[in-house]
Amino acid sequence: MRDVDKLALAMPGATKDVDDDGRPSYSARGKFFCFHRRPRPDAVDAQTGERLEDVFVFRVADADEKELVLSDPRGIFFTTPHWKGYNAVLIRIPDLKQVDRRELADLVAGAWLTRAQKREAKAWLAEQE
Repeated sequence: MRDVDKLALAMPGATKDVDDDGRPSYSARGKFFCFHRRPRPDAVDAQTGERLEDVFVFRVADADEKELVLSDPRGIFFTTPHWKGYNAVLIRIPDLKQVDRRELADLVAGAWLTRAQKREAKAWLAEQE
């Protein structure tokens, strides 16, 4: 999570809010691009039936990107019925250790790009070339 925090806050105009339970959310222009989600009835542990407390959400550009990320052979990304039709993927926080830093940076940047102002995004992308 330290890497997520560092990468997310390095994005232009990104802000971080922390809820009463200590769950961070990262926003651009007041709209989240990734966050630690509260336990919900749609994401439960298959063995215990308990709601998952360690789910992190990344926005993605569109349904095609969502399907691409979900097809990752490691099986670490998932979705739930709650997220049907919404451009985001979920991952359990312990599974973030299976994501190398470059891939994590791409996930965070891609999520940020979904919320950044067009001018700001274009300038940031130009800097990356």
